[in-house]
Amino acid sequence: MSMVGFPLLLIPLAIYNIIAFLMPEVSFGVTLFKLTLMSGVEWQVTLSDVLIAVGIFLLMFEVIKGARPGAKYLTDHLLSLIVFGAAAAEFVLWPKFGTSTYFLLTALALVDFLSGLALRTRRRAVAAPAVSAKGTRKPEPPVAEPKPEPAPAQATAPPAASVAESVLLDRPEPAPTPEVAPHAASPEVPSPGIQPGSGTTSDKPPR
Repeated sequence: MSMVGFPLLLIPLAIYNIIAFLMPEVSFGVTLFKLTLMSGVEWQVTLSDVLIAVGIFLLMFEVIKGARPGAKYLTDHLLSLIVFGAAAAEFVLWPKFGTSTYFLLTALALVDFLSGLALRTRRRAVAAPAVSAKGTRKPEPPVAEPKPEPAPAQATAPPAASVAESVLLDRPEPAPTPEVAPHAASPEVPSPGIQPGSGTTSDKPPR
């Protein structure tokens, strides 16, 4: 839940009203204290000077609050406008408030209201391009994460069964034996009186 900021410039204006209505015998030009400067001049600080100085410092804090993002809401600006309107009405209508001191306090209230509006407008003008640029921004491609390299496998001795299988598989096959042609029949050699397969020959001469 957001809290409404309190208008700080209401403090010096309220002090002036208290003095004007409840302490009419007190003068705003009365000297509160004196300060001797390095130049030797004696500076007389009056009640009017103190009220104006307090109003200036409070205005500085109001501007700092309004400069923060999301610090001031519409209700805060409305309260600042009400404070300025009431101070301006008192300055114009009441004789006790027709002094230079109250005029300067009213001017500070006006500066507070205008600075709050200017800061709010500036924040809107800066936020609008940022939102539009964010809406039209193209999505970046995802960056591929590096994959972890697999750990090197440890060298292990192969089992005896796998070694035997590899030896049997790598054994060279025997070369095929060349086919030998069957022996051809020996040709018959013509010879007188001798032929293969004939019976025994006689040594007797023919008659």
